[in-house]
Amino acid sequence: MNSIVWPFVVWYKPDVNAQNGSILMMQDLQLSGGEGPVYRRLADAIADRIASGLLTAGERLPPQREIAQSLGINVTTVTRAFSTLQERGLIDARPGRGMLVADQKNDAGAGFVSAPSEEAGIVDLSINRPATNAYLDVFTALLPRLAKNRHYDSIQDYHPAEGPLWARTAVADWLKPVAGDGDPGRVVLTIGAQHALDCVLSAVTQKSDVILADEVTYQGINALCRSHGLDLRGLAMDKGGLRPDAFDAACVQWRPRAVFLVPSLHNPTTITLSETRRREIVEIARRHNVLIIEDDVYRPLLNESPPSFASLEPELTVYIGGFSKCVAPGLRFGFAIGPRFMMGQVAAALRINCWSVNPMAALIATILLEEGTAVEVIDAQKAELSQRQHILIEMLGDFDLQTDVTSTHAWLHLPEPWRGASFARTCLQRGVGVLPGDAFAVGREPVQHGVRINIGAARSRDDLRRALKIMRELLEAGHLQIPGFV
Repeated sequence: MNSIVWPFVVWYKPDVNAQNGSILMMQDLQLSGGEGPVYRRLADAIADRIASGLLTAGERLPPQREIAQSLGINVTTVTRAFSTLQERGLIDARPGRGMLVADQKNDAGAGFVSAPSEEAGIVDLSINRPATNAYLDVFTALLPRLAKNRHYDSIQDYHPAEGPLWARTAVADWLKPVAGDGDPGRVVLTIGAQHALDCVLSAVTQKSDVILADEVTYQGINALCRSHGLDLRGLAMDKGGLRPDAFDAACVQWRPRAVFLVPSLHNPTTITLSETRRREIVEIARRHNVLIIEDDVYRPLLNESPPSFASLEPELTVYIGGFSKCVAPGLRFGFAIGPRFMMGQVAAALRINCWSVNPMAALIATILLEEGTAVEVIDAQKAELSQRQHILIEMLGDFDLQTDVTSTHAWLHLPEPWRGASFARTCLQRGVGVLPGDAFAVGREPVQHGVRINIGAARSRDDLRRALKIMRELLEAGHLQIPGFV
């Protein structure tokens, strides 16, 4: 046996006869006897080595069986540790090469995770998910009536790429005050807002086009621009959001094809652009002929909404929305609304991508809109989010916190000497998942040291209070909690 196992400490002792050079990267790996199961302590130990630079992007980890044998633990434990690291975006599985340390700058990286952690004992505040089960309650009542709906028979057939007319009409009517003037011909239905953004980029951009965005923004735009070969550039922000002067200068310098904006309850900072700021941005976009891609998925959660870009400049804006943030992400229902000539191109891109949306999801969404139950679900989410915001302010209001009364998330500016990655890592070691500012950064420029807290993600108010209590303790302890701080 090549390991020494004590009740609280386990050391990785590499086999001197091993031919795999990657074993040297794990030399003297120590699992301290802190809280939590062994697999999580192993994952944390490897994560610390990645954070410190001892393990760098592209390096291969030793085979799981060798780690298990050397540590005197079960292979299943190592497998669970690797799965945890994959969920955190720290390692990747590559066919024929094993597990490699992920490149945190050139990949989606930690933070671009599509589902809450199922790890036992973790309160995962890193994912935007519904704060209530209001959608499930409505859907349960709807199910027995679904087959009686006048559109039910059509769900077995093919549909136009842009989606069935009756569903596009429901969306157009719902958003008439916001975008599209009630014209279903300007609506393309998609499998969520991310899918809408993908189809829009496919339709209106060419490889190497410059796309502008806030210097910190929704992570999905990074991954999409890379996949389309687009040059994403970040723009300076202030307390009011995107700075118009930075936008104007970038238009002169880079001649961008489009600017991507999350104008309502911005992800991650929660900023809602004022009407004045929006009109300034529209004027600059007109002058330079820059397309505005308006990702407005959070608008339904606002109590008061400024005019959308789509209403201020309908011929130069593609409006993107969906049900994921306000109703239920599992429904996978989204849409894009824009000028008629452009939406034909978006529909063509969607046809190549997936032919058309799932008509069952379209039917459910249509019924929710026509019967008004979508609004009821949204109102229930807002009421619960308001209560959770009270808990957030109670627990962390003494710190530099940026949020809104009905926002699903908050942006916490970290006090010195905390850094986003180290704070998020330490929180996770204590059983709380949050996203560091680096996850939202556009480009390689340093970002403000902060974390996004998704208050709607906690399964209950009690779980939220417990998680925020842990975060408060860490913030108050400061450098005493930072691993390796001297």
